[in-house]
Amino acid sequence: FDEFTDRVMIGEMYLPVEDRVSYYGAQLDEVHLPANFDLVTLRRWSAAAVRELVERYEGALPEGGWPNWVLGNHDQPRIASRIGQVPARLAQLLLLTLRGTPTIYYGDEIAMEDVAIPPEREVDPQGLRAPGFGRDPERTPMQWSDEPGAGFTRGEPWLPIAADYAARNVAVQRDDPHSMLNLTQQLLELRRTSAALSVGSYTSCPLAEPQLFAYIRASGDERMLVALNVDGAPVQLNLSTYATQV
Repeated sequence: FDEFTDRVMIGEMYLPVEDRVSYYGAQLDEVHLPANFDLVTLRRWSAAAVRELVERYEGALPEGGWPNWVLGNHDQPRIASRIGQVPARLAQLLLLTLRGTPTIYYGDEIAMEDVAIPPEREVDPQGLRAPGFGRDPERTPMQWSDEPGAGFTRGEPWLPIAADYAARNVAVQRDDPHSMLNLTQQLLELRRTSAALSVGSYTSCPLAEPQLFAYIRASGDERMLVALNVDGAPVQLNLSTYATQV
């Protein structure tokens, strides 16, 4: 890898965080990004659980090690199916404001959900060996438009297309300013224009409100406070407490 420029090595390792980060190498000379699937495998979606996960991972990174975050992949149920449509928006906000390289699984930018696959349409070898444990539901075709085949194909796709494809697709969400697609694009643009979000440091903010998870991203003179209402119930936050930090 070192003989090429602009290259990155990403390792897929389902390991405890302390073992996983050892793959950066003692001199940061091994895997550039040992893939961090902690958010993918997190089953208890709460402010306390997310905060503990982020703090543990940040604390385990070797000095100089660059973090990375993943919300979904082809092996696990989609984030919108795991936690719901509204929490999935907050999860996208979390993914794109944490320190490190974010990875978005295709379809999560429009909040696609898992699709029930009839037994006769299953193709995943894992599901064929062990019925009920297949990964086909999160691997269905991308929903581009309301055209036949969801704009993905003119023929019969290898897996069924979601029943909601006519309402949940890229073309529809592109014209909706409040859609998940537009939220994702706005967050990506904010990352590109903000040094604090793209390369800045991460500092957790202890809060009295248990349903909130907050942190500060900083680079030079730029400071940004991210406050996430993970549990969803209405809450008031007195930002003057953090005025000197932001």
